[in-house]
Amino acid sequence: MSPLESLLQNQTRRALLGRGVNAVGWAALSSLMGQNVTLGAETAAEAVHGRGLNHFLGKAKHVIYLHMVGGPPQMDLYDYKPQMEEWYDKDLPDTIRKGQRLTTMTSGQARFPIAPTKFKFAQHGQSGMWVTELLPKTASMVDDMCFIRSLNTEAINHEPAISYMQTGNQVTGRPCLGSWTSYGLGSLNQNLPTFVVLVAKPTNTEQVQAISARLWSSGYLPGEHAGVSFRSGGDPILYINNPEGVPAPIRRKTLDGLRRLNEVTFEKVGDPETQTRIAQYELAYRMQASVPDLTDLSTETEQTYKLYGEEAKKPGSFAHTALLARRMVERGVRFIQVYHNNWDTHANVAGRLPDQCRDVDQPCWGLIQDLKQRGLFDSTLVIWGGEFGRTIYSQGGVSRQNYGRDHHPRCYTMWMAGGGTRPGSIYGETDDFSYNIVKDPVHIRDFHATVLHLLGFDHERFTYRVQGLDGRLTGVEPAKIIPELLA
Repeated sequence: MSPLESLLQNQTRRALLGRGVNAVGWAALSSLMGQNVTLGAETAAEAVHGRGLNHFLGKAKHVIYLHMVGGPPQMDLYDYKPQMEEWYDKDLPDTIRKGQRLTTMTSGQARFPIAPTKFKFAQHGQSGMWVTELLPKTASMVDDMCFIRSLNTEAINHEPAISYMQTGNQVTGRPCLGSWTSYGLGSLNQNLPTFVVLVAKPTNTEQVQAISARLWSSGYLPGEHAGVSFRSGGDPILYINNPEGVPAPIRRKTLDGLRRLNEVTFEKVGDPETQTRIAQYELAYRMQASVPDLTDLSTETEQTYKLYGEEAKKPGSFAHTALLARRMVERGVRFIQVYHNNWDTHANVAGRLPDQCRDVDQPCWGLIQDLKQRGLFDSTLVIWGGEFGRTIYSQGGVSRQNYGRDHHPRCYTMWMAGGGTRPGSIYGETDDFSYNIVKDPVHIRDFHATVLHLLGFDHERFTYRVQGLDGRLTGVEPAKIIPELLA
């Protein structure tokens, strides 16, 4: 954003009215003609709240990002390597490892024994995508999905890796993808946040990772673009309801008084965060009515629950959050970030991975079928994946029945669906050990550039001026859009 654009965006009401004698007249004309006619927006809500910073018309208007915290093992789910059966309990060759960095959890091992997947695979759909037996529902819709088997990152530990995946930088404090989406596209509704975060409870809780609110921070973007976290139990949002003994008229009068005080402060200081505070107070007031309606699933039909599974009736489950995500898209929420924990399978892959897959398989299938039935699939981008992959060698001992896998950043698998992605496509290829990429690598920066393209942004031009620099999601290193992923 240029200094002039920043000045115009943050000018006071008095300054706006003083810019010309026609200002009030244009405002009156806008009211008489209607917001859609005046601004050409798709909805009245978008005319009021939409920012219109996109460089072209994007195919995706909403994003549901399903992040599997911990790093799913790609060779046990989507990157089938049958050749590894012949390598069972043999050491990973130095020619494959190539001196790549290891975590401290396995760097001291005397050997690195190969652990072939114990799960059966089969090809599915016209695309012929190989999928594990643990994901039968997902396997049935591979022709609606776009698979990337060559994601790669430099981060090898969870905190920097998740930060990198979400914000484009291993150092926390930068705006995340959801915040950039909110900043660029604005809101499609008046009564709910533009960017919402849901943290699902896994069935198995052997090794959950800490999930910090820094992941959905707005960073150097205005505070209004930070994610709003909904809780899985009790009140979805803390302190949103009036305290006991405080009726709605008193709350309204209090907010009006705070607004006047904040406006006085803004006129004196000019800090845009004061305007953010005013807007957030008003949004919270409107959410007192909209959030209970959003989270009340009693109106959903049994047919809907057949899509997502009976677990959708349990607040906090992954299925429940997937259903909530669809309801949010219907109500105009731009970006829904869902976190599902316990994918950090350093041990007991045989015991934990079936639980993890059971949690997400049917809900992911149900979400996509539900979006398709409601005409929302083409405009909603669904993303599934973790922050890195896992090693083909076992952490600790190995047996045919069980094994563990360490972190591996050099290659992993993610998928997307809807929102302008190319259905039934498979992009990228790894070596026989699922250790190195041999065809079509996709760095995190390339992935972010492609997602921004689907939303209507040129990643090189989509910037925000901060401390004299133009900050952007894809950073300063080269990044490219992957056209093979686009419909």
